[in-house]
Amino acid sequence: MTVESVKPEAPELEASELREPPLAGGGVPGLGHGFRLVRDPLAFMARLREHGDVVRLRLGPKTVYAVTTPALTGALALSTDFKIDGPLWESLEGLLGKEGVATANGPRHRRQRRTIQPAFRLDAIPAYGPIMEEEAHALTERWQPGETVDCTSESFRIAVRIAARCLLRGDYMDERAERLCVALATVFRGMYRRMVVPLGPLYRLPLPPNRKFNRALADLHLLVDEIVAERRASGQKPDDLLTALLEAKDDNGDPIGEQEIHDQVVAILTPGSETVASTIMWLLHMLAEQPEHADKVKAEVESVTGGRPVAFDDVRKLRHTNNVVVEAMRLRPAVWILTRRAVTDTELGGYRIPAGADIVYSPYAIQRDAQSYAHNLEFDPDRWLPDRVKDVPKYAMSPFSVGNRKCPSDHFSMAQLTLVTAALATKYRFEQVSGSQDGTRVGITLRPHKLLLRPVPR
Repeated sequence: MTVESVKPEAPELEASELREPPLAGGGVPGLGHGFRLVRDPLAFMARLREHGDVVRLRLGPKTVYAVTTPALTGALALSTDFKIDGPLWESLEGLLGKEGVATANGPRHRRQRRTIQPAFRLDAIPAYGPIMEEEAHALTERWQPGETVDCTSESFRIAVRIAARCLLRGDYMDERAERLCVALATVFRGMYRRMVVPLGPLYRLPLPPNRKFNRALADLHLLVDEIVAERRASGQKPDDLLTALLEAKDDNGDPIGEQEIHDQVVAILTPGSETVASTIMWLLHMLAEQPEHADKVKAEVESVTGGRPVAFDDVRKLRHTNNVVVEAMRLRPAVWILTRRAVTDTELGGYRIPAGADIVYSPYAIQRDAQSYAHNLEFDPDRWLPDRVKDVPKYAMSPFSVGNRKCPSDHFSMAQLTLVTAALATKYRFEQVSGSQDGTRVGITLRPHKLLLRPVPR
């Protein structure tokens, strides 16, 4: 399934014709809508379309503009009047830094994309196939029938190992994956609170939650420093993304700085691992809660493989399995909230947007919207079949974003998610066990609170 996006054409409006977006209700004095974004953010964002295509929110002293329709999120992502910035990216700077591809804009971003893009070209992905196969089958072999599996740590372990072994050519063992898992859970949740409740100096006080957040953030950066230092000490230059970064040049032809190398590795290892791991968790949840779809995946895999272990070369033939992954990403997107900032006085959907204004939108709300999807809350992989996908509006499903901010690792991520899902569904059925909490934990990303499953051999 692919959903191509193009910028919708709309007549330009005179400044005098532009409207002020309506203000959302339910604000709290002092905090504005930040309290509701902490208390029940998914429901709050999902209801905003009832108030308009563009709605004003108050986050502390700031006015933020929420975009609620697929067409306008596409226009926002593709317009040069808006850049990557705003509350989300400001909250992420402590993790991603200011010099990596995730947060850069303009010429720096274009140069960085040129450096990393070759690693994610379609013709480059098959070279990662043996590693993806090895890790997917090692995951199924590591689990013992009837034991309780902590799906958070296991999902992170495979996501980190695939990213590290494919892109950084490192055999980074489970201990590092576990560190990343624990640290990211703390950091991403803390960053979300800093985004929606901007209390500034209070987050610098030596309170227990702040100390825990700072320790987790420091461990993430230490892990990245270890990876870079090990590569330099080895003297090796394998054909991978880390070598490309260490040999990259800036616009003047000089080697890029150490901080940029660090921030680029962070961008490769942490957000990618977080989003892939979160998606694997939701796929495992689906396999447990939707056994009929798990059975269909198993049947498709066996029809393609004839009973042998599923391989990377089978991925393109696994159409239903791919659609299962896409549908899981629709209902449970790892990245559920995004922000932009207006670089000039502009308009969006006939509304006036002043220069410097922050804009927020929710892929979670867009992808579950009843105006875009029939039976919008049902898990229905067949909605991505060729004869039905045409009914999905443009931009209503953009899990990897669009335009020059489209995630470069989209094909890489889809390949590993499809392969892992196929391997798991073929070998096991899954049952939830006592103590499992499959409700949604909201941070910068979405994941289950505590998903505990029991694999049962087929």
